[in-house]
Amino acid sequence: MTEKKPLIDIHGIRKILPHRYPFLLVDKVIEANPEKGGYVLAVKNVTANEPYFQGHFPQAPIMPGVLILEALAQAGGILVRLQEKDHGRIALFLGVKEAKFRSPVIPGDVLTLKCEEIHITTKAGKIKGTASVDGRIVVEAELSFALADPKDIGA
Repeated sequence: MTEKKPLIDIHGIRKILPHRYPFLLVDKVIEANPEKGGYVLAVKNVTANEPYFQGHFPQAPIMPGVLILEALAQAGGILVRLQEKDHGRIALFLGVKEAKFRSPVIPGDVLTLKCEEIHITTKAGKIKGTASVDGRIVVEAELSFALADPKDIGA
């Protein structure tokens, strides 16, 4: 089976997001519509080699829900960058509303991250994030963020 080429591969993601190992949680973007009201569809391949599986939990590894939310936030940061509303700023994760954790995510899963714009300005925004595995929703939440100048946060 052949997969179509990603819209943005890991090299492009590294140019967009400031995150690095072990905290870069988006592997590729497969679809995006950066227009107003737009969305981004990204992928995180969950492997047994993820460092958090050493302690969460060694005999029954489960990806921590907070890291699934972070992966959604990073995909949302890509959406902001694609919309060019960031003006060189970094998206800082501010809050979560209405988070629902529906199923565990385990090694071998392919996490599909969909972020849809609710409201994004040049200073802040909100997105609706949905993470799924094999078409089954595992996490959904509304995420908010601020856009900060890297020099203001020591970056």
